[in-house]
Amino acid sequence: MALYKNRVVGFTIAIISIFNSSVQAQEYKDKVVLPEPYATKSSKVFSKVIGWKDNQKPVAPKGFTVSKFASGLANPRWLYVAKNGDVFVAESGTRIPKKKRTDEKDEFFASKAQNFGSANRITMFRDKDNDGVYESKYAYLANLNQPFGMLVLDNYFYVANTDEILRFPYQEKDSTNIGKPEKILDLPSGGYNNHWTRNIIANQEGTKIYITVGSESNVAERGIESEFKRANILEINPDGTGERIYASGLRNPNGLDWAPGTKTLWTAVNERDELGDELVPDYTTSVKEGGFYGWPYSYFGQNVDPRHKGARPDLVSKAIVPDIALEAHTASLGLTFYRDKSFPKKYRNGMFIGQHGSWNRSVLSGYKVVFVPFKNGKPSGKPEDFLTGFIANIEKQEVYGRPVAVAVLPDGSLLVTDDAAKTIWRVAAE
Repeated sequence: MALYKNRVVGFTIAIISIFNSSVQAQEYKDKVVLPEPYATKSSKVFSKVIGWKDNQKPVAPKGFTVSKFASGLANPRWLYVAKNGDVFVAESGTRIPKKKRTDEKDEFFASKAQNFGSANRITMFRDKDNDGVYESKYAYLANLNQPFGMLVLDNYFYVANTDEILRFPYQEKDSTNIGKPEKILDLPSGGYNNHWTRNIIANQEGTKIYITVGSESNVAERGIESEFKRANILEINPDGTGERIYASGLRNPNGLDWAPGTKTLWTAVNERDELGDELVPDYTTSVKEGGFYGWPYSYFGQNVDPRHKGARPDLVSKAIVPDIALEAHTASLGLTFYRDKSFPKKYRNGMFIGQHGSWNRSVLSGYKVVFVPFKNGKPSGKPEDFLTGFIANIEKQEVYGRPVAVAVLPDGSLLVTDDAAKTIWRVAAE
């Protein structure tokens, strides 16, 4: 057995891993050592975005090149690549209307959200020869309400607004001529903690759609009744019927993808705030049907949140330990598996995760894209840095940009949205 340590400021997360066995995923999950709540004070350290100058760009490992796929966008938040190679970009962001701010915490988050705004549109890029360079750009959809997840299924283009699921008639051969929308599902929206993102994905058979809905708050401090249908992954039929909760207790799930060679759904989840620098780690995990993942009563399995001590021991006893711990407060959002063969062999069937970056930590964390190797549909190693260089000056809390979504183009290159820098980066193997 081999012992390695993933060091973070103030504490050490120790993980024991069996490198030559598929059991590694279980060992990795079970051996995470967490500090006690409030071992450090809760901090508010917001990054200052200074933008990329001249030829500056993120840094990828040796053997890769980084270039701009697109720039000048308005908060490019999420990506969807259709089967024909069309790239759809949701330009949207955080906003809190004054009428929904009810206390000092609302006003605090609203003041920080003003840097983002929401263009409320989807833009499409078309690369006819699939060489990673688009020839055409289209204004695809406008006047949406914080759009995020997108999906093409059965001649429909689905859009997950913050408060609803819409679908539009869609034809691949004439996909720039989109029809009128049909609302198929209402979703809960609002909340001071800005968990507005709603991602969607279909199963491999195309018979079900899964929807992420983050919590209304940090830890249900306004009452669990305000969290109706939230902190869940929902399941519906393609026409919006048959709604049910597929998995629960997921504070703010975002990225969704299926592990290659399996029928296992994976998600990236933002965990809770205000317990200290190293609590609670964000995570990526396989999603069990009917599974409960702890929020708000416990975290990372059955570690009881002191703010809910003694509450719902029946649920705490069922809380599932996530598969892979990511650093605390990283805002891990984007998630995609790499199914192409143009990257070196170690990346094949592995997972890329976009980390938007912290605010509830004394030292910046996240602000990068990490990679998790997989083998036979299961994690086979610890998360490792892949695309870095977003932090300009950690002492001054200055960053060039903030990565979010990750998606793979038909040519095998990786796209990364940088919403704060209004840019989409392309990472290609040399």
